[in-house]
Order: sequence, then C-alpha cells, then structure tokens
Amino acid sequence: MAYENIIFDVTDGVATITFNRPKALNAINGQLLDELASALDEIEADEQVRVLVLTGAGEKSFVAGADISELATFNTLQGKLFSRKGQLIFSRLQDLSIPVIAAVNGFALGGGSEIALASDFIYAAETATFGLPEITLGIIPGFGGTQRLARLIGINRAKEMIFTGAMVKAPEAEKIGLVNRVFPKDKLMEETYKTAKGIAKKGKVSLREAKKSVNNGMNVEIGIGFQIEADAFGICMASPDAKEGTGAFLEKRKAEFKGSLLG
Repeated sequence: MAYENIIFDVTDGVATITFNRPKALNAINGQLLDELASALDEIEADEQVRVLVLTGAGEKSFVAGADISELATFNTLQGKLFSRKGQLIFSRLQDLSIPVIAAVNGFALGGGSEIALASDFIYAAETATFGLPEITLGIIPGFGGTQRLARLIGINRAKEMIFTGAMVKAPEAEKIGLVNRVFPKDKLMEETYKTAKGIAKKGKVSLREAKKSVNNGMNVEIGIGFQIEADAFGICMASPDAKEGTGAFLEKRKAEFKGSLLG
C-alpha cells in the first residue's frame, strides 16, 4: 500500500513506522489512523517482522496530538467515534504479537503521548516533551491516555498531568517512570535500533508469550497472573525455538532462533 502520512519500512526483521506530517508536527488525523491500521495489518501478516519501532519525521515532533482543525468540526457522535477509532488502533499496538518501541524524538503531546503509552516501552531524545494537554482545549485525552498513564506512573501523577495539561521534559519523564531511557538526540535512533535488533534475535513465540503474560497479568489478581504465566511457559516449551535455545545452551553454542508464531 502507498502511504501519504506515514513511512513504512522493514529491515532485518525490524519494522519502522515514521509518522510523516512534519508541516503539521505529525498531528493525527483520520487518514493517518487509517494508514497506521493498514501498516499494522502488514506487520501482522509478515512472519519475518520481530520488532516494531515508532518515530516521527522532522526535527521537532514525534506526534503533536490530534489535528485540531479536524477535531474542531466534530459533534458528540463524531467525537465518540473518533475516540473509539483511536482507542482500537492504539490497542492493536499494545496487543501486537511483537515488541513495540516508541523512539520519541520531539513533541509527544496528546495522541502522541497516547501512542507512546500503547508501546511496550519508550526511548526518548533529551529534547523530547511529553504531555496530555487536552484539558486546555476543554476536552480530555480520548485515545486511552486516562487509562494507560495512570497504570504506568500511578494515579496521582497521572491526574496531575491530565488536570493541569502540563508538559514534561524527557529527563523528568524518565524520573517518574514514563520513559525507559533518554539519549542525546543524535543517538536516539542508533540506540533504539541497537535494542530492537537485539530483541529481533530472540524467539518469536517467547517474545509473544512474554508480552501477553505481562499485559494480561496487569489486569488480574496475582494468582490468576501465575496461571497465565504457566500457560504461556507451556506454549513456549512446545516451540522449535525452545528446543533450539536449550540445545544451544547444552552444546555451548549461540542459539539461532528461526521459529514462527505457528510453531
């Protein structure tokens, strides 16, 4: 598919989606959401893709929120449908069978922070800025921000960010647990791909099951979480990659994981 609002690339098992509306600071509109959904379809259909990296085009922005010119035209029903559309697509990121890394290179505001929050973890440039400023427009975060932020950094910090609309610089975001690591801007993508390529060498079934176990376990009491983990562990043991990994350890050689999600 030809894309106008994103750039989609796959190299050495690592897919990259670059949000590409630099004149609008990569703001989210309906067409960008549709293209993101289509790119996720491509990724899910490609067994060779093992990690997804998200980033933004240009020097200033990862994604600077929703396109306000489009947002301002919505009535109640249109607003609800737009919110649900974004929630469903961002949930696909969270539920994707492969790890997703957000490489935040600039402004990640509103929907930009919500995309990053739906990723598995966030790397940021020193110059990156996070925030959910929707309250300053008389609205609230609508793509999952009120739910995911509280789960990540705690309910009180999340309320403070959402109620004030305050922006948080990358070093502070790292301090409060919103961001995993912060790098000089010119090193961000190099460091992100270093991690992504390392992950891409791991077994695909074990990556999927580890992600499912953590995500699903967050929503249940710990005893049920243990059962989710045990079930996932059993699935891993049935995969060719488990045989390769344990065999390589016993034979004192480096494992080469080539298994697919189908076994």
